[in-house]
Amino acid sequence: MINQVVLVGRLTKDPELRYTADGAAMANVTLAVSRSFRNTDGEIDTDFIHCKLWRKIAENTAHYCRKGSIIGVMGRIQTRNYENQAGKRVYVTEIIAESVRFMGGKAAVWSTQE
Repeated sequence: MINQVVLVGRLTKDPELRYTADGAAMANVTLAVSRSFRNTDGEIDTDFIHCKLWRKIAENTAHYCRKGSIIGVMGRIQTRNYENQAGKRVYVTEIIAESVRFMGGKAAVWSTQE
């Protein structure tokens, strides 16, 4: 089976670095990714894709990137669901990053998971 995705887009806000109870670095980011075609009104739509970054990838991204930074993400699609406080089932689809490429700014830097 193959589960691999590659995205290039802009960060919609500054990455917020957090740590789990066992000390693992984690950051959730949202990428604004333009579609490669125009809609019926002649405009290019944008998708906002949630990505989860772990460990060194999360730390490097939080340190070097800001809102509007262009990054490339290679990872896998993961789905999960949970029941919210109102008792409704919520389904989540997100990208789990395996590597991130910083594409804007000065020198491009690779950040890969250890």
